[in-house]
Amino acid sequence: MLTTAKALSGLMGLCVGDALGVPVEFTSRAERVKSPVTSMLGYGTWDVPAGTWSDDSSLTFCLVDSLCEGFSLDAIARSFWRWYNDGYWTPQGEVFDIGNTTFLAIVNWKQGIPPLKAGGTGENSNGNGSLMRILPMAYCHKSLTFSELILRVHQVSCITHAHLRSQMACGIYISIAEELLKGANPQAAYLEGLNKIQSLYSADEYLLEKPHFDRVFSGEIANLSVEEINSGGYVIDTLEASLWCLLNSSSYSEAVLKAVNLGGDTDTTAAVTGGLAGIYYGVENIPQAWIDQIACKDNIVKLATSFAAAVYS
Repeated sequence: MLTTAKALSGLMGLCVGDALGVPVEFTSRAERVKSPVTSMLGYGTWDVPAGTWSDDSSLTFCLVDSLCEGFSLDAIARSFWRWYNDGYWTPQGEVFDIGNTTFLAIVNWKQGIPPLKAGGTGENSNGNGSLMRILPMAYCHKSLTFSELILRVHQVSCITHAHLRSQMACGIYISIAEELLKGANPQAAYLEGLNKIQSLYSADEYLLEKPHFDRVFSGEIANLSVEEINSGGYVIDTLEASLWCLLNSSSYSEAVLKAVNLGGDTDTTAAVTGGLAGIYYGVENIPQAWIDQIACKDNIVKLATSFAAAVYS
C-alpha cells in the first residue's frame, strides 16, 4: 500500500533538492568548491526567496496531479500548458525558468500536435527536461507490468523530449527508483534496476543509443572521480551525476548537497538526486529546517496524500 509518507518522500525529496540548487544555478564547480552550499539559500541566480522551487518541481507536480485522475497523455500535456500559461503549480504564481525544448513542445501541443509527437526528436533535444519530472511514474509500478511501466515512461518523456536517448534515460531512472520503492538500498537498486531494464534495452531499436549509457550500465558509476562527473543540462550527464551522488552518500542531505556543489545545472541535478534519495531515506530524514522553508509545502503534502490514495485505489 502506498502511504502518504512514501509518496511525500519522493516528491519532497525532489523539491527540496531543486530549491537548494535554484539560487546557484549556472555557477561553476570552482565557485561551489570555494563557497559550498550547506543550507537553503535565497535570491542568487533567479532573485527568488529561499525555498523557491523551479520548473523541475512544477512539472513533476503537474504530472502527479494528472496521474491522480488516471493516465492520460493529453491531460498531462494540458497541465504543462497550464503551468506555462497560468502559473499552475508554481511556487509564487509565475514561471521564471523553462527549457527551450520544453517550451517548444508545449507550444506544439497547444497548436494541436498530439502529445507523442510534440517533443523534440533531434540530437540537441536531449536536455534533462523530461528526466527531471519523470519520478512520479515509478509509483505506478504495482499496477503495471514492468514493460508497460517503461512504455508509459517513454510516452511521458515524449511529450517534451521524444529522442530515444531521453526516453531511455527516463526508463533507467524509473527502473532504479522502483527498486528503491521496494526497499532496496541504493547500490542494490542501481544494479537490479540496470538488470531489469537491460532486458528491454537489448532490443535492436535501442542498439545505436545504448553506447551513450556505457558508464551507467557498467555498474561502476560510483567509482568514477568527481572530475569525471559532468553536471550540465545534458540528460546523460544528469543521470550519471544523480546516481553518482546517491551512491557516494550516506544521507539525504549529503546526497543533495553533493549534487548542488557539482555546479552547473544545480537545481536539476539536485532534484533528480533528491527524488531517489528522498525515497530511500524517507521524508523524516530530510532536514526539517529545509522542508519548513519550502514554498507552498502544505499544498505538496496534500498532493502527496491525493496521489497515495489514487495510485492504488
